[in-house]
Amino acid sequence: MADMASLWGATIVGTGGVLGGAGSFPIKLVRKFQYEHIIFVASFVSLIILPWFFTLLLCPHAIEAYGTLNPALLLKANLFSIAWGVANLLCTLCYLRIGFVLGCGILTGVSMSIGTIVPMVIKGSGLFKSAPDLGSPAGWTVLIGVATTLIGVVFVSLAGFGRDRQERKSAPRSGKFLDGLLMAILTGVCAAGLSFSFVYSQGPIIRAMKARGAGDIAANFAVWAVALLGGALVSILYPAYLITKRRSWHVVTDNLVETAWFTFMGTAGCLGTALMGKGMITLGSLGASVGYGIQRSSGLAGSAAVGFISGEWSDVADKPRKQVRLGILIIILGAIVLAYGNTLS
Repeated sequence: MADMASLWGATIVGTGGVLGGAGSFPIKLVRKFQYEHIIFVASFVSLIILPWFFTLLLCPHAIEAYGTLNPALLLKANLFSIAWGVANLLCTLCYLRIGFVLGCGILTGVSMSIGTIVPMVIKGSGLFKSAPDLGSPAGWTVLIGVATTLIGVVFVSLAGFGRDRQERKSAPRSGKFLDGLLMAILTGVCAAGLSFSFVYSQGPIIRAMKARGAGDIAANFAVWAVALLGGALVSILYPAYLITKRRSWHVVTDNLVETAWFTFMGTAGCLGTALMGKGMITLGSLGASVGYGIQRSSGLAGSAAVGFISGEWSDVADKPRKQVRLGILIIILGAIVLAYGNTLS
C-alpha cells in the first residue's frame, strides 16, 4: 500500500510539474506583450482569480474557517510566498535571457536542493511533522537523489555555456548570459518559497476547512489562496506599476489572443501548483521533500520539451546538445531516486 501511495503521489506531483513547465509555452508565441503584461495576466489568473474562486465555491464557511487560524501561521506562510513572488518575477526574465532549457535546468537544481532538504531538518505542519531525519535510510536516499540532480544541473550549465559561446561568435551579447545565469540561481533560491508556504501552513488550514465540510481538493485550494497572498502582491503589483508607468494597459485589452494565451498559462500554473500540494499529502510524511523534488524535475521536463520543440537548440553544436540532454536525463533519474526514498519512509 505504501508503494502504491508513493506511485500515486509521484504521478500527481509529476503531472503538476509537467503542466506548470509546459504551460509556459505561450512565451514563445508573444508578439505584442512585453514582460510586464505576461507576468500580470498570468499571475492575476493563477494567484487571485482561480484559487479564491475554487475556495469560496467549494469550501463552506471558508472565511469563518480562516478566522480561526493563528495570524502568525499566515504571516510565516506569506513571508515564504513573497520570496517565491520575487522568483515568479525573475523566472520569465531567465527564460527570455538564457532560454527555457538552461533557465529551468539551473532553477530546478537550486530550488530542488533547498526545497527537499530543509523540510527534513525543520519539520513542516500536519503529517509533515513526522518526516524522517536526514540521517535515516530515507533521508540518505533523498540526499543521493538531490546530489544526482545537481550533477544533471552541472551538465545543463555546461551546455548553456557552450551554446552561449557559439552565439557570441555570431551576435556578441555583453554579459547577457552571465546575468541570466546569476538570475537563474537567485530565482532557484527564492522559488523554494512556494513549497515552504504550503509545507509550513497546510496542516491547520486543511483541518479548519475540513471541519466545515470541505473536501480534500477544495481544502488544498484554500491553503494556496491565503498562503500565496504575499507572492501574489509581488507578482501583480510590480508589473502593474510597470504597465502604468509605460501607459501600456491597452496592450492587454487590444490583444485578446495573447491575453487568452497568458490566461491559459496562469490556469496551467494554478492547476500545477494545486496538484503539487495534493501529491505532497498523498506521498505522506516525506511528501514535502520528495513531492517538491519530483515536481521540479517534471517541470524541467515540460519546459525542456517546449525549448526543444521551439527550436532553441536546433542550431547549436552537437556537444552542447548532448550535454543538455544528458543533464536532463540525470535530473529525471534524481527524481526517480527521490520517489524510491519515499517508499523507505
